[in-house]
Amino acid sequence: MPTGSTKIDPGQTFKVIPIMVSLLLSGFIGLFSETALNVALSDLMQVLNITPATVQWLTTGYLLTLGILVPVSGLLLQWFTTRQLFVASLLFSILGTLVAALSGSFEILMVARVLQAIGTGLLLPLMFNTILIIFPVEKRGAAMGIIGLVIMFAPAIGPTFAGLLIENLSWHWIFWLSLPFLLIALAFGILYMQNVSTITKPRFDITSILFSTLGFGGIVFGFSSAGEGEGGWGSTKVIVAMAIGIVALLLFALRQFSMKQPMINLRAFKYPMFVVGVLMVFICMMVILSSMLILPMYLQTGMSMSALTAGLILLPGGIINGALSPVMGHLFDKYGPRWLVIPGLIILAVVLWFFAGITAASTTALIIVLHSCLMIGVAMVFMPAQTNGLNQLPREFYPDGTAIMNTLQQVAGAIGTALAVSIMTAGQKKFMESAADPSEPAAALGALTAGIQNAFIFAMVVAIIGLVIALFIRRVNIQKESQTVNVKKETRSA
Repeated sequence: MPTGSTKIDPGQTFKVIPIMVSLLLSGFIGLFSETALNVALSDLMQVLNITPATVQWLTTGYLLTLGILVPVSGLLLQWFTTRQLFVASLLFSILGTLVAALSGSFEILMVARVLQAIGTGLLLPLMFNTILIIFPVEKRGAAMGIIGLVIMFAPAIGPTFAGLLIENLSWHWIFWLSLPFLLIALAFGILYMQNVSTITKPRFDITSILFSTLGFGGIVFGFSSAGEGEGGWGSTKVIVAMAIGIVALLLFALRQFSMKQPMINLRAFKYPMFVVGVLMVFICMMVILSSMLILPMYLQTGMSMSALTAGLILLPGGIINGALSPVMGHLFDKYGPRWLVIPGLIILAVVLWFFAGITAASTTALIIVLHSCLMIGVAMVFMPAQTNGLNQLPREFYPDGTAIMNTLQQVAGAIGTALAVSIMTAGQKKFMESAADPSEPAAALGALTAGIQNAFIFAMVVAIIGLVIALFIRRVNIQKESQTVNVKKETRSA
């Protein structure tokens, strides 16, 4: 079989293991450097002499770039071959990592983060789209489970390694450590990556791209800016960004439904289990990212732990989540999503309720156990709901479905973190107003604790909303699709 082929038919075979290794290695390193840098933000504020509002842009800019680029990915998947997009994503990631490793100022590091985000924005939709094509429907749960292992294990070890590198070397080594692995992934992909997608080259609609950029970019920018704490939700910057984003998204949606070849085919939303899957992923990302922002913050600020110690406390939960992802994938293939997603959301809600009672006197063992249970719940919800939703889509909707899923993950991340920070800040302010002596260190700790507890209550409410929605989830019937593929293969053999 020629690896340069771009036309897919039912009789085509794929070298699954080399393709998976190429995608997983590059995805692992990309996500590792993303979360590892979050632990280094406090160190960067001192070294680069910048404020918390400024350093926040290293995360905000990353999310903003993804929010703009990922919606276009569905179009790119139909214009360029798998190999072309894979190589392009790795080149952007390598360039961004190299620039970050050499940077000595905030401005250069910000440019590096944008380049890295472009690489990730190209890679993630490509990864999920490829999985949908090279694996039969009845085995996608296991394949998505392996993807889940990588997606969750990389963020798990990122903070620990970052803390170790910061204490012994410098934050630059987060990127120097990633660079050789990205080069290996690029070489491996050039040798073994196959073209799996069908190239249809739909028309580039500049108006749709403009509406998409303003819409998703405005929403992500608005929520991220509100979370910075400068003026909060009432600031002119936030209101204008959100207004532009909402209007542009409405215009974008109207235009997509009026086009014969839309940039993103929003008709994917007519499939009910895809809608439920999108909502589950959205809610799960809000819970994960809001919790993973406020918990390390409390460990380091409220409980006076070092970055390394905080990373070590979060490590067991991340490892458990990664190890369980393939298991959940196999259970999904066997039993479907209902008996995983509903119990998983119950676990999330209960654990977040316990987290809402956290104080500076809470033991390290309790935090490790709660965080591990939180990650177990996430493993039970995220990949099964996502896979079940994508399974209901016809093949021609795969690029659109993966683009929608990945775009809304970035939006959910921005919304979840912004709301969590805002609720935490409001809780701190309210506590300080009633404090006898706000200048006392005990008052500052009490205010932070009250704010963190309120943020966890918010995450718990989000999980409960997800639980209500999950009651409508059902397994997608894959028999018809499997039989159709088998008939085509038998006919071809005959």
